[in-house]
Amino acid sequence: MSVTKVLSVVPVADFEASTAWYERFFGRPADTRPMPGLADWHVTDDAWVQVFHDADRAGRSALNFAVDDLGAETAVLAGRGVRLGEATTTTRNAKLASVADPDGNTITLIENPSV
Repeated sequence: MSVTKVLSVVPVADFEASTAWYERFFGRPADTRPMPGLADWHVTDDAWVQVFHDADRAGRSALNFAVDDLGAETAVLAGRGVRLGEATTTTRNAKLASVADPDGNTITLIENPSV
């Protein structure tokens, strides 16, 4: 198998409220809205986050993002009204902090994920 992109799908119940929340999280509007009930953020050239209206599956997903500086990202997100939970450090020195979107899908930022 030759994978060229990873598209992470986040099911949500209230598409408009969730899209507004993800706009604050990413600091910008969706890159595309290819069809009703779907918004894409191109996080990198090869990794996209898709917010998708699917009330039956809403709140059951998790996204992990590797970041260079958890403290800096926490401050940026706080400035946009997105508050991460308390940061923890693993026994291998990775630092983690999480937040839930309006439906309860969990997003975790991880500094030093492969240490």
